[in-house]
Amino acid sequence: MSTLTSYSGLTLQQLFSFNSRKCRRFFNSEPFWLLLYFLFNLSLTLYNKLVLVRFPFPYTLTALHTFSGTLGSYLAMEFNYFTPSNLSKRETFLLSLFSLLYTINIAISNLSLQLVTVPFHQVVRASTPIFIIILSYLFLSRTTISVPKLVALLPVIAGVALATYGDYYFSMPGLLLTLLGTLLAALKTIATHLLQTGQYTSSQRFARILPTRALKLHPLDLLLRMSPLAFIQCVIYAHLSGELDRVHAYSVNNMNSRRAASLAINAAIAFALNVVSFTANSKVGPLSMTVAANVKQVLTILLAVSIFNLTITPTNALGIALTLFGGAWYAVVEYYEKRRQSRLRSLTSPSVAKD
Repeated sequence: MSTLTSYSGLTLQQLFSFNSRKCRRFFNSEPFWLLLYFLFNLSLTLYNKLVLVRFPFPYTLTALHTFSGTLGSYLAMEFNYFTPSNLSKRETFLLSLFSLLYTINIAISNLSLQLVTVPFHQVVRASTPIFIIILSYLFLSRTTISVPKLVALLPVIAGVALATYGDYYFSMPGLLLTLLGTLLAALKTIATHLLQTGQYTSSQRFARILPTRALKLHPLDLLLRMSPLAFIQCVIYAHLSGELDRVHAYSVNNMNSRRAASLAINAAIAFALNVVSFTANSKVGPLSMTVAANVKQVLTILLAVSIFNLTITPTNALGIALTLFGGAWYAVVEYYEKRRQSRLRSLTSPSVAKD
């Protein structure tokens, strides 16, 4: 009897090889990385809010996040998980600017979470497609905005207005910081896509501040290059604001092993989110990333209402629903426009002979 038993015309060896290829395709697929991004993003948003309640030091928390990125990416390099690319001085300088954007984005997000409730924070973040479409017009090869896209943005704008109507547990500084954080998040998403794909605008806007070639860095390579600089920036911010002195006093009087472990887990999740975010962005692009982010808003709001014992009015609930509906509608419009463009490219491209 053969050691390879046949099953439906396939040997076990062929079956295992087939399943292995299917697994590799799945773990390399866009839905898989978008799902990971969704799960880690949701987890870190709620975890940050819980941590900041007992550890109210946003710059220090951001420093922990960037330190985890430095340590994790360095260990990955030491174990030969990736090989760093050779970059010019100009490209290295541009990455240092990106690290500044990366740091400010995280710090503003953590700072705004202290001043607003999680539902409000997530509803405003759901307006990211508005910023994405403006920045795509400026930086990417998209010189026009279709009417369906503009119409799809209307419920997003109306929803944010309704969601922030009335007593919804936010201050004016919190509102402004949350809006700024949303803009920075969109800019970071666009910048990440540019650095990894090199899809620059055809009219060469901002040509002097963009790399002359597509860097296509490994996600861990990108993290390794920007995390140390971002960590130094965070420590400087924390020192200048006097936060480090408050952290020292807090550590002497309140720090224990349980809280230290909580901070370590938070930093580990932040590292995982960075790797997943960069990988997903390079695979699916900035607009698809906002789709996953908008889906995340629903669960974040619902979970935050139960975890933090918050209340929302019917008007706020309507605004939340409108914002999320608008984001989903926009995603559908973008999907069909991409399909149409793909078909046009296939029709206009020269045919390739196949054996």
